[in-house]
Parts: sequence; C-alpha cells; structure tokens
Amino acid sequence: MKPFFYLPMLAAFLLVFAAKGQHVPLFNGKDLSGWHADVPEKDKNPDLGPSFLVRDGMLVSLGTPQGHLISDAIHENYRITAEYRFPGETGNCGILVHASAPRSLYGMFPKSIEVQMMHENAGDFWCIVEDIEVDNMVARRGPKKDWGITEGKNRRILNLTDGSENPPGAWNEMVIECFEDRVRVWVNGDLVNDGYNATASSGQIAVQAEGAEVEFRKLILEKITGLSE
Repeated sequence: MKPFFYLPMLAAFLLVFAAKGQHVPLFNGKDLSGWHADVPEKDKNPDLGPSFLVRDGMLVSLGTPQGHLISDAIHENYRITAEYRFPGETGNCGILVHASAPRSLYGMFPKSIEVQMMHENAGDFWCIVEDIEVDNMVARRGPKKDWGITEGKNRRILNLTDGSENPPGAWNEMVIECFEDRVRVWVNGDLVNDGYNATASSGQIAVQAEGAEVEFRKLILEKITGLSE
C-alpha cells in the first residue's frame, strides 16, 4: 500500500489530538483582555480603585472593592488549572464556573457554581442560583429541608479532605474539570470534590474579589473530552 494513503488519516488524527490538548489563555500575563469586572460599589462611586489588576505578570484579586472579574467568553467541557496564593493575610476568594446572569444573589454574585478558595476550605462548592449534587449530601450539606440556591438557604457543600492546602504564603494548584453536568476539583493533587447533576453545563468563568488579596501566577483553560480519574 502506498504511503500517501495514510496522509488523510494522519492529518485527521493530528487535528483531533491538537483539539484535545488545546490551551486557552484565560489570562495573558499582560493585561485583562478577555475579561470585564462587575463591582457593584462602583455604580455609585466609579472613582473607586480597581479590584483586579496585573502585577509582575500575575493576575491579582485585591479583595476589595468586592466583586467579580468575568470572562467575556462562554465555555463548556473544559479544565481550569490555577496556581494561586494568599501573599498576605489568608481569607476568601473563589473561582465561579458556569456563570451567567450577573448580581443574581445578594446583589453581587452571578448565577453560577462557586469552587471555594477560602483558606482551609478550598474545594467546597457554593450553589449560587444553580445547583449540584454530591455523594453523602446530608453529611456535607446539612438537613435536606435547609438546602437551596438563594438567599438564606444552605448553599454550601463541604469538600472531601482536610489538609490539602499548602501553608499560608505558599503556592497552591487547583484543577477544576467541568464536563457536561459534572464538576470535579483537585487541590495540590488531592481530589477534593466531585459533583454531578449540575443545573448548568456551560457559561462564563469568574474570579472573586471577596476580602483577601490573592495572586494567580497561572490561569489556563483546556478543552476536554471527559473527566480525569
């Protein structure tokens, strides 16, 4: 058989391989291109300082004024890899997946599923007008009668591990995989949450400013065709 017979098949294989490994630069290391900030306090006081900026090639959430940095693009079936740390006092932050309608909760949070980054709680899910299920729901979310996705309801779903985070000031790696109705999260290589039956499967991605300064030295997205084990 002549070698040229294989060329179309080889080209098709390379295209599939390239698509599976495609990296989307959520943050380019230079500016906030591809993102927009939603900071409610700026409605009345537009002269407030920024909540997000680029410093030494890193994306920095300054923590205040509180709000969200939201991707312009909508994504589905992807893996986010984030390397982050609290350079000063530890505190609260999060990455929101499947984000949509802004200010859907408490006049600030977009409709989404939050993957918590708060120190010693990294990997918790918070349901923000979207929902998701995990195994052992009562143990990890509390009594079923209290569950909900809006103000005053139990929206928090505890993660699976203790001690997966590195000490304050050290870098952590968080990997979030979203595929169809599943969301799976690792912190420093530990599987810390595994959700299914999510009520959304696509949307924007958001980074929080929620009280504490957080540096991101890596924030990339890859298209995936299934979840990692």
